[in-house]
Amino acid sequence: MKFLLTSAGISNTSIRNALVDLLGKPIAESTALFVPTAIYAIPGGTELSRKVICGSLGDSFCDLGWKSLGLLELTALPTLKPELWLPMLRETDALLIGGGDCQYLCYWMKQSGLADLLPPILAKIVYVGLSAGSMVMTRYGTTYGNHALPAETGKSLNILDFAIHPHMDHEWFPENSMAELEKLAATLPIPSYAIDDQTAIKVTADGLEVISEGHWRVFG
Repeated sequence: MKFLLTSAGISNTSIRNALVDLLGKPIAESTALFVPTAIYAIPGGTELSRKVICGSLGDSFCDLGWKSLGLLELTALPTLKPELWLPMLRETDALLIGGGDCQYLCYWMKQSGLADLLPPILAKIVYVGLSAGSMVMTRYGTTYGNHALPAETGKSLNILDFAIHPHMDHEWFPENSMAELEKLAATLPIPSYAIDDQTAIKVTADGLEVISEGHWRVFG
């Protein structure tokens, strides 16, 4: 398994170098698929998705100079024949899962069948998460509630046995202060990583490594 779980994307040289290391080759020689689904469940999501693809929202994610970049929309997959998209998924070098609403993303990962496909596929490709795209792989997720899913719908896939709290101390997210995240972490029975937008978590079969040019803290 190869995970690069970011708060805000490929925001600095250290995180970019970690991505190249996981790919085993330059980004310019690597293919990627971007999953925007999580962003639709927050206000202005469609416009935010465009900005992530174009690189005009902030830190780089899709706009890294990939050899090719495809769009994999999870809400469409249940109505498509698998042969239209499965080969593309199995052959890509990196799967880029965008941010937004964890609960909405988790639901569509399961409904689309991607959640069941991930374990064997992750043996060959690199999973790159951004915010909710990172959180959904752990045992803790959140929701903004801008959807019609039942409240009890799962918010994470529980693949990794820890929690991530992105955007620590970000001015856009006052609830993500270090003090508030410490209180939240105290309610969880698992280790919690509070990371700012200059930090990412690299997970491989060899273990976990925090990649940072900013600030982070582990609780528990």
